[in-house]
Amino acid sequence: MLKQGFLLAVVVLCTACVSQANHTDKIEQWLDKPAHVQAQAIASGDTTSAELVSGYLARIERLDEKVNSVLALNPNALTEAKAIDKQLANGETLGPLAGIPVLLKDNIESAEMPTTAGSMALITNDTGRDAPIVEKLKAAGAIILGKTNLSEWANFRSESSISGWSAVGGLTRNPHMLSRSACGSSSGSGAAMSLRLASLAVGTETNGSIICPASINGVVGFKPTVGLLSRTHIVPISFSQDTAGPMTSNVQDAWLMTAIMAGPDASDNATLDAESHRPSMPTSSMLATDLKGKRIGVVRYRQGDNPHVLAVYEKALNQLKASGATLVDISDFSQPDSFWADSYNVLLSEFHHSINEYLSGSPAELPARNLSELIDFNNKTERELALFNQDIFEKSLASAAIDSEKYQNALRLIQDTAGKNGIDTLLAKHNVDVLVAPSNSPSFLIDGVYGDHSPVGFIGIGYLAAIAGYPHLTVPAGQVKDLPVGISFIGGKWQDESVLKIGRVFEAKHGFFIKPGLLPTRFDNPALKGIEDGIDVVR
Repeated sequence: MLKQGFLLAVVVLCTACVSQANHTDKIEQWLDKPAHVQAQAIASGDTTSAELVSGYLARIERLDEKVNSVLALNPNALTEAKAIDKQLANGETLGPLAGIPVLLKDNIESAEMPTTAGSMALITNDTGRDAPIVEKLKAAGAIILGKTNLSEWANFRSESSISGWSAVGGLTRNPHMLSRSACGSSSGSGAAMSLRLASLAVGTETNGSIICPASINGVVGFKPTVGLLSRTHIVPISFSQDTAGPMTSNVQDAWLMTAIMAGPDASDNATLDAESHRPSMPTSSMLATDLKGKRIGVVRYRQGDNPHVLAVYEKALNQLKASGATLVDISDFSQPDSFWADSYNVLLSEFHHSINEYLSGSPAELPARNLSELIDFNNKTERELALFNQDIFEKSLASAAIDSEKYQNALRLIQDTAGKNGIDTLLAKHNVDVLVAPSNSPSFLIDGVYGDHSPVGFIGIGYLAAIAGYPHLTVPAGQVKDLPVGISFIGGKWQDESVLKIGRVFEAKHGFFIKPGLLPTRFDNPALKGIEDGIDVVR
């Protein structure tokens, strides 16, 4: 009798285990779906917000230890998810992101957690505020799952910095190959989306900080027109170039997020015209199926000479052509000799002004209220300077004031070069709708001694879009030696929806996806496993 009871108990336990395993598998399947599909499934009852939040929290615990993309978790996320599920069960109509978990780069304020920008000086920066873009996400029903790691101070502290490293969060690694960079400064958002540790993520960019980590981690990244999204309560670098933007698994989600986060903010003068340029919410009737009638400018002068990247680029171009687009080669572009120096000096001046304003305005108790005090804090904090210095901070402190003739002349030169005489001229001269180029080279090795350096250089024209403040979308296009490579779509000011539409058609037709392998190095490629296992070699 005891034996029969024991066997019955085992059967019951095994049945429960199978049931639990099936439930877990069901949740896992939903975790990899696009956010707009997840939102429909939550609304229809096919899954729940609580299941998604629980699933992502379990995935973070299981997968993120080696990558280190998530810096902090919202302790209320699961409670908020259950509350949304209850509202939906009661028949309430909620927003288009109801129950969808979102990760924020940790320079964007959210009331649930401190906003550190990766710096020990902001450990106590618990402002209790939501940035306006976070307010809009929450109003749409989204749940803030947590904060992602970043390059400290959005990679604007040292000329020898290491992308993806912050004193608060440590180093974020590339989930495709752990010895390689996740790029920056939105390294955590890019790596987290590559591993699908949330439905959606938000990054920020001044010059390449959304596009590089998106491309290098194999996800979609969109840098909108500067002024489409509010920058209030986001730790700043540059008021002429800063913007937040979506980092997602697909273009339609990026489009949806942009439409939700866009809009005017009385505290941010750049957004005064945002409402009239807000992209429409993407619907099935708006999603084009081909590119007939579209003319695309193919940037050749910044495509680089890596044959593997060029092969991916050509394949992507062939897909655009097969989708109905007319391709127009663009082989040259010139810029003033002082362009790079002037662009750097503009950032130095704007950072000094902007960071003083942010630090002095935070309601939290902080050890530094201006850039000078911040430099002093770092000098006294061993961890901050253990890997690299703060020479950018020091140069910024000594930079020209934003009301000086030197700054104004530099700003005018770089904005005219990148905008009116750059992207605008290229679009008009060649009569094209958008420009395309490789987003970047494959990821470079992490180097704790020399800092960031790409042996084949940085390619593409993302810097023009960044300095002009124009929209820039990167979409995964292929892989080079187990590493993702993206293609960029760049348009003129306020042409955000047009860029997103073209990028979405390319994505749908091209259909490229690369799953992170979490390889320690390229020598750990499974194809080489026999060598490590001592396979017989003819000598």
